[in-house]
Amino acid sequence: MRKFDYSFLCDGFLPARLVNLTANIASLKTMAGVRKNEYAAVFTELEAVAKVQSIKSSNAIEGIVTSDERIVAIVNQNSAPLNHNEAEIAGYRDALNAIHLNHAQIDFREYDILRLHEMLLSIAGYEYGGQYKTDDNVILEVDAGGNRRVRFRPTPADETKQAMEQLELAYLEARGNANVNQLLLIPCVILDFLCIHPFRDGNGRMSRLLSLLLLYKNGYEAGKYVSFEEQINNYKAYYYEALKQSSQGWDTNENDYFPFIENFLSTLYMCYKELDKRFAVLNGRKITKKARIEATVLNSLTPLSKAEICKILPDVSPTTVEAVLGAMVKSGSILRMGQGRATRYLKA
Repeated sequence: MRKFDYSFLCDGFLPARLVNLTANIASLKTMAGVRKNEYAAVFTELEAVAKVQSIKSSNAIEGIVTSDERIVAIVNQNSAPLNHNEAEIAGYRDALNAIHLNHAQIDFREYDILRLHEMLLSIAGYEYGGQYKTDDNVILEVDAGGNRRVRFRPTPADETKQAMEQLELAYLEARGNANVNQLLLIPCVILDFLCIHPFRDGNGRMSRLLSLLLLYKNGYEAGKYVSFEEQINNYKAYYYEALKQSSQGWDTNENDYFPFIENFLSTLYMCYKELDKRFAVLNGRKITKKARIEATVLNSLTPLSKAEICKILPDVSPTTVEAVLGAMVKSGSILRMGQGRATRYLKA
């Protein structure tokens, strides 16, 4: 049986890059907190956009897709799911909403984890939602020739309940230890959850929901405003490589958590950096959408396309971006380079 022990996080011998990452995240977290208090309306807009991106991306990682228009309709509950994929997407919507609204009351405990899993799968009609697996599962990988092989054998079904109980207790113990950095502890717990692979289906999506839950409970809320799941999806090759490295030797308690910790923290750092870009202009001025667009272009060292600006400022409409860019070109503050889709904008 796997032993869950996070005492190694107390010894102080951490790679310098992780120390730097946690320090940078802490700094950006403080800045985000100040801005949230001052610009609540902007954060509300960002949250609505990020929710759509999170639901889309977390399901897309598992090959569960539908059109962007249908995603928005499902997220806003303007339409019932039209097929199985959309039912799965609606389940993620409900579980994510529960975490957004009630994370203070939800904890990393068996009841809450099973309830979230039941919520995740209920609309799709799975009868095993909210229940641990009853059959052993394996994690396969497929090579370039289409050949399958077992990459990892998770905890056997008959040991899963006990393993989850031990994981819960180990996390609660470490959470209460003032010498353990919670930002380092969270990815360790998520890795162990993934290696147990406690459910017949939905383990990947549950790992992302639980990541957000534990981050929110510790005050790291960037994933509410810049999709944590989208960042994973954008760089999923790195995510899977880190998961592969950190799961090697897991069953014999010989694995190295640090590759997964670094990937997890890098993902969170990217969320905070993206959130910081939304507020590229301050200096005491009111942050209007126009001012944010102007600052995004003027502070960039490289030419930006309209699409790139829209991605940096997802709560601002393309029409508004286009209008502001046109005015800036006319005033001479920026240069327009190229034509059509190749058009880029740069500070004059």
